[in-house]
Amino acid sequence: MTEAATALYDIPGPRTRRRHRLYGALATALLLALLLALLAWILYLLFDTGQFTYTKWAPFAYKGIQELLLRGLGNTLKAFAMAAVLSLALGGLLATGRLSDHRPVRWLATVVVEFFRAMPVLVMIFFIFVALKVQPLPALVAGLTLYNGSVLAEVFRSGVLSVERGQGEAAFALGMRKTQVMSYVLVPQAVRAMLPAIISQLVVALKDTSLGYLITYEEFLHAGKLIASNLDYDLPFIPVVMVISPIYIGMCMLLSWFAGWVARREQRSPRTEAVEVAPAEPGTLLP
Repeated sequence: MTEAATALYDIPGPRTRRRHRLYGALATALLLALLLALLAWILYLLFDTGQFTYTKWAPFAYKGIQELLLRGLGNTLKAFAMAAVLSLALGGLLATGRLSDHRPVRWLATVVVEFFRAMPVLVMIFFIFVALKVQPLPALVAGLTLYNGSVLAEVFRSGVLSVERGQGEAAFALGMRKTQVMSYVLVPQAVRAMLPAIISQLVVALKDTSLGYLITYEEFLHAGKLIASNLDYDLPFIPVVMVISPIYIGMCMLLSWFAGWVARREQRSPRTEAVEVAPAEPGTLLP
């Protein structure tokens, strides 16, 4: 069957294809021109307000300022690592409770998840820091863990429930216990569906570590705030933003790349690849 016979519309001829390519080139050029004009306008405003003067950029040449930024970045990564590990553990625990066959356990886990999901992160951090008299780092990690762990619990639960129901029923029919069904059948299949949402929530946790500067935790944004509020350097707020923002964006992109790498590696895993089956051979005939 020819291509023309299977098309749902008239196949464009040479003139139409040239006209479409011309339209595409013009649209691309127009969008590029608008983007360059916007960039030029932003640069003009920055130069016009004196954001690129030597006085505003001088702090970044000092070793003490560089050490302050590196120390703040290290504190941010430390808080994120602790919050990420604890959030995953809490999310798995709460998801297990929500999937439990025991009604009291399921109700208790549901109340905990819904409460901490509805509570603003900043309120929890302030409550733990002010009311419970906890140090800044544990207060920040606890607030991030309670919120992100509750959100991840719903991600885990929905991921497990998204697996085809027949998978679990077949495993139970083979005599497997519920723990074995979850560990060997449902969770491994649900990981692929859950991975994008898990990484997205971890990116949220990474960005929320910036709330630590409100409770005097010396993280990356707190270090930038100290530099930006310095009158000796003419309040270099915009230069600080231009230095800190790409680093935050780079960390989030690195986390997303890591998630993609894990997903590709999981697809190449021998446990998920198809197993070759030997061709059928004639057997012994029964009498």
